[in-house]
Amino acid sequence: MRLYITTRVTWKANETPGATMQRRDMLKAGAALFALGATGSVPMASEAESLFVPAEEGAHELTFMQWPENRDVHSERGFLRYLQETIADIANAIAEFEPVVLLAAAEEHPNARRLLASGVELWDIPTEDLWCRDAGPLFAKSAGGELVVSHIQFNGWGGKQLHAHDGAVAKRVAERLGLRVVPSGVTGEAGGVEHDGHGLLMAHESSWVNPNRNPGLSRDDIEKRLLTAYGATRMIWTPGVIGEDITDYHIDSLARFTGAGRVLINLPDAPDMSDPFHVAALETHDRLIAEKLEVEVIPEPKFRRVRAADFVASYANYYVCNGGVIAAEFGDAETDAIAREALRRHYQGREIVTLNVDALGEVGGGIHCATQQMPAV
Repeated sequence: MRLYITTRVTWKANETPGATMQRRDMLKAGAALFALGATGSVPMASEAESLFVPAEEGAHELTFMQWPENRDVHSERGFLRYLQETIADIANAIAEFEPVVLLAAAEEHPNARRLLASGVELWDIPTEDLWCRDAGPLFAKSAGGELVVSHIQFNGWGGKQLHAHDGAVAKRVAERLGLRVVPSGVTGEAGGVEHDGHGLLMAHESSWVNPNRNPGLSRDDIEKRLLTAYGATRMIWTPGVIGEDITDYHIDSLARFTGAGRVLINLPDAPDMSDPFHVAALETHDRLIAEKLEVEVIPEPKFRRVRAADFVASYANYYVCNGGVIAAEFGDAETDAIAREALRRHYQGREIVTLNVDALGEVGGGIHCATQQMPAV
């Protein structure tokens, strides 16, 4: 039996976070932050450096997560507490399967510790927000077996959010671990590219071929650098959506590799062709089919606790850990069960744990967005 610490504040699930800026809403403030967030040119790793990022379902040493604490990002105290409790729930669930390191400024440790199980360790690395998939370190192995950080520079999703701490998280973790940092030559986020660990990447162009991240680089330039960073040989691009959410439509909220050439994709039963996300999702689905991948569709929830239009209800944004899969449930008994069964088929022998992570959906993300694996050496 799994025990989670879930002492929660009360939050009305059908309300949006009010003054807390949703990830789509942050676009309105993005221009003011761009000058702060843009990083300019990023050095590129030597082409002679041979790296390989293992598949997420491979063995892990541990999981990294980040503590949300900045009141300029999450201005409503009650909602921030709700968000922190959700992060603690996820960390505690993962800690039943493998160690978890939660990154937070030292002054936040007493507050966090009260919510965390003993299997979650706190490190004094300051953060603004929770998105460790994007700001955290991408771990790779060299040809000689050395663990390194294959560094994709985070710039607050193109300068849309302050990131004085989050922009330095990956290098600070590498420094504490004594690992070498290998620059990829691209700016962006690991949530914006999916890899199967067998040589194949997929991504939305909107998250990468974008002047807010990689000005002056062509799609071919970015592809070459991502293939080198991940140790992959082939990349599938689809258009995505620019300018409608803070991430410019990360692929990991839509489609995930579950093995070599095998994909789970989350699509609405009745697409709204006036919704750019639905149109882009169907384009991605059709491209994956055309590329001869094995694609299974799971439906979006029809009924959910949070009804806000920009709520992210993604079954695809799950996390695979040692012996388990940590996934979201949204209160729709039928589609929650369909998603659980699909995960059980794709990840045979692993326990499927589902959590209410509505707080993350209200700010535009999910469990995968909040986690980053460190592979076992």
